[in-house]
Amino acid sequence: MLELLHELLPSVRIVALLVNPTDPANAEENDFDGVFKKLTEMRAGALIIGGDALFTSYGEQLGALAIRHGVPAFYKGREFAAAGGLIAYGSDIADSYRVVGNYTGRVLKGEKPADLPVQRATKIQLIINFKTAKALGITIPLPVSGRADEVIE
Repeated sequence: MLELLHELLPSVRIVALLVNPTDPANAEENDFDGVFKKLTEMRAGALIIGGDALFTSYGEQLGALAIRHGVPAFYKGREFAAAGGLIAYGSDIADSYRVVGNYTGRVLKGEKPADLPVQRATKIQLIINFKTAKALGITIPLPVSGRADEVIE
């Protein structure tokens, strides 16, 4: 994701990373407005949001806050880009569900889970929100837009 960010915003020197320091099951407060205000104070040129379940459930809110605060933001979920985030870059959730479904079927047919190979996502999606890019004054280079699986205009 940092490589992609550098391709789009080569002059950015301060990149913020939003992570959840606690277990999402115990998170009681989600002061994302405060987070974005702090980004402005820090003069962060971009934001990468860590792949945490807490952020997935607030993807739309984070995308909307990113566009409202004028912060080029990157996250893994499509709903984030659709809500105003600049880039969504991560595994295709439907592809992941297919893998889980195949594993479940194999176990139900009698295979031992310990005998099944470990798999991880092989299909990574790049979704670019061109409307957000335009609002932020960012020109998406052709080599980056050409790699996009989806473009939101």
